[in-house]
Amino acid sequence: MNNKDWNPDLYLKYRNERTQPSIDLISKINISFRPKSILDIGCGPGNSSQALLQRWPEAKLTGIDNSPNMISKAKAGYPENTWILADAATYLPDTKYDIVFSNATIQWIPNHKKLFKNFFNLTNDGGVLAISVPRFDEMPISKILNRIAGNEKWKAATQGCAAAFTRHDYQFYYNLINPDYQAVDMWQTDYIHVLESQSAIIEWTSSTGMKPYLDRLNEKEKEKAQFGDEVLSEIKQYYPVQNNGKVLFPFKRLFMVGYK
Repeated sequence: MNNKDWNPDLYLKYRNERTQPSIDLISKINISFRPKSILDIGCGPGNSSQALLQRWPEAKLTGIDNSPNMISKAKAGYPENTWILADAATYLPDTKYDIVFSNATIQWIPNHKKLFKNFFNLTNDGGVLAISVPRFDEMPISKILNRIAGNEKWKAATQGCAAAFTRHDYQFYYNLINPDYQAVDMWQTDYIHVLESQSAIIEWTSSTGMKPYLDRLNEKEKEKAQFGDEVLSEIKQYYPVQNNGKVLFPFKRLFMVGYK
């Protein structure tokens, strides 16, 4: 497996926690018709796609992702759906969809003004755009990563990693979506994930928010382990062990639904 590609097995180790935001977003989509077509942008290994089909089993679902490993995993697990290896930033087929959906993907894509215009053009009239995005930058783990990456020992190797993410607040997205849609719903949720240990936070983030930093140390396993140890040392200060030995991992997410 290409280490710079995504690791679907590691990603799915926290399948329930990663899928719950998709379930919550889907439950808030208020439509009276049965969608015939759904596009899942950044579908990963297909877990969010299955949540969509549980609500609308008759819809034809297409999932796109730029990770060969993730698309292979989705194809193997759910061969009845359509899976396409594609870059969400440039994906503009002739087809339009009743629902354009994306969970925890757009933070990896630059130029959201252009991106959301593409999403608008992918959505049928009367259709729905539904997006969730992690507010990782507001979490202690993000600040820990940036602080350690800025240390003299690591800054040459990890320079520019923070720029791998595109982050905006809810006001930005409201003003971006509102002119093009008849109605917009937005909300933020703090999930409190109960993990087995402080090391589990390293495991969780190594396949997502910490991935760009670890990729820079891809050929240096010893340095990668040392970087992780330094992150873990600070995690222990911000994410204490609870009375029962568990660790609480608060995770904020922003949700938005636009009705075209």
